[in-house]
Amino acid sequence: MPDAPARQLPALEKDNEAFWTGGANGALMICRCAACDLYIHPPLPQCPQCAGAVAPQAVSGRARVASYTINVQPWLPGMKVPFLFAAVELEEQKELYVMTNIVGCPVDQVTIGMPVSVVFEQHDDVWLPMFQPTEAPHAG
Repeated sequence: MPDAPARQLPALEKDNEAFWTGGANGALMICRCAACDLYIHPPLPQCPQCAGAVAPQAVSGRARVASYTINVQPWLPGMKVPFLFAAVELEEQKELYVMTNIVGCPVDQVTIGMPVSVVFEQHDDVWLPMFQPTEAPHAG
């Protein structure tokens, strides 16, 4: 892993800290409503469905690629390109998306519906959740 990220790191705040630091324990932390069981991401201080209290909860870290784009523009000095930015749908709930990078395979081998799982990239006290294929990509 690189020593200094070629990206801006998120500011840790009360509502998002568990999401950005859960990787220290190998856990993808997603807020969930105690009243109606709805998972909520990005994190919010209360449930948008029932206004119930939310708290971070570890999820499986398994997902499928819902959408993606391949970026060839190096937005910051030292940023490696091309890179793949994706919306992955977590298996815990329909339309529960995490915006992330897909790593661990060539960008031209990523497909919609591809099963992926979370891995973490640590930078100081932030653990960035990235996703990698759970199966070897097919040569095409």
